[in-house]
Amino acid sequence: MKRALTVRDGATRESLKRAINDLGFEVIPFKKTEQAVLDNVPKDVRLTVTASPAKGQDATIDLTIALAGHGYSVAPHLSAQQVRDRAHLTDVVARCREAGITDVFVVGGDPTDEPTGFKNAHELLVALHELDHGFTDIGIGGHPEGHPSAPAELLFQALKDKAPLANHIKTQIVFDPKVILTWARELKNRGIDLPIHVGVPGAVHRQKLMRVSGGLGIGESAKFLKKQQNLLWRFFIPGGYSPDKIIKGLAPHIGKPDNHLEGFHVFTFNDLAPTEAWRQQMLRDLA
Repeated sequence: MKRALTVRDGATRESLKRAINDLGFEVIPFKKTEQAVLDNVPKDVRLTVTASPAKGQDATIDLTIALAGHGYSVAPHLSAQQVRDRAHLTDVVARCREAGITDVFVVGGDPTDEPTGFKNAHELLVALHELDHGFTDIGIGGHPEGHPSAPAELLFQALKDKAPLANHIKTQIVFDPKVILTWARELKNRGIDLPIHVGVPGAVHRQKLMRVSGGLGIGESAKFLKKQQNLLWRFFIPGGYSPDKIIKGLAPHIGKPDNHLEGFHVFTFNDLAPTEAWRQQMLRDLA
């Protein structure tokens, strides 16, 4: 594999090395995911398990518990559109506590045909904190490029409301480091002081994205491909796609006082072997 990254500045190199050492992988709860993780991902890589409407919240918890049983540090996604009600939330929390799971990621989720007892991530967070949940690290989502269904000001206010109930922010994939940095600085200016983990795509193949899409069911597949259209487009232009570009663009700004950028979170789309090879190459380049 070719050399992935060159960083000449010593301070930037050290902060980036810490970030790569601590980055996490996101996986999707399919039947073969557990074995794929065991075959390809070292135990010191933190994991999150997505909540897919096609699979349901319980599939996320099942895989989370299974991976935790193998010795991984795993955080399940809890979706306001999939946790049915407070009784279901209580059961999910109890299962996580019994399995020793200490991290969780709370999202609003995509609307489904079956309404739940929670309108959004904030309502789910409030309900979670009314329980003896035992979680020590609660993440929430961030949208540096905005969201098609909500104006920017509403998104900033939603983050401000959720921030006291959380410990960090994980962003959606954004391909322009300048957009991410501008957004991170705006959060700082608005007094939203949570550490930010920037979402980046792993070393994913186009064929893998299509297979993942096919495993989600027809309706969910269309939503998935629409969300990932920018990533798919980059497979068709020369030199257009590389996670290194995002990382190198943000590396000098990690830990700087004008933002709360702390590290990276990798959307693997279950393409784990090349993504782990990419991570190992990054570590060698920074050694």
